[in-house]
Amino acid sequence: MVDTTPLTQAVDHFADRLRAAPQSRLQRSAAGAALELARELARRAQAVEEPGTEPREMPDAGMFAVADQILVAAHDLALVLKNDEEVGEAVRLVEEARGRAGV
Repeated sequence: MVDTTPLTQAVDHFADRLRAAPQSRLQRSAAGAALELARELARRAQAVEEPGTEPREMPDAGMFAVADQILVAAHDLALVLKNDEEVGEAVRLVEEARGRAGV
């Protein structure tokens, strides 16, 4: 079994930063970057769980829900990752999104 701790730690940190961010920051860039990340993580998990099917897009539940959305998507993805390289790629996606979000 692959150790997904680096992914869960990275996404937990990002989610905490989003929750602490002021509304103005969420409106400017943070919520959009987080939603984009949540959608990508969910798409990757769906591709493994349901190969060959059209992925469903995670809905925009609003700027105050994006922290929860990235947590759910990341934890779903963590369940299907097969090796350390996949974990590293997912962590990279989280870190890039956090950088774009500015939190």
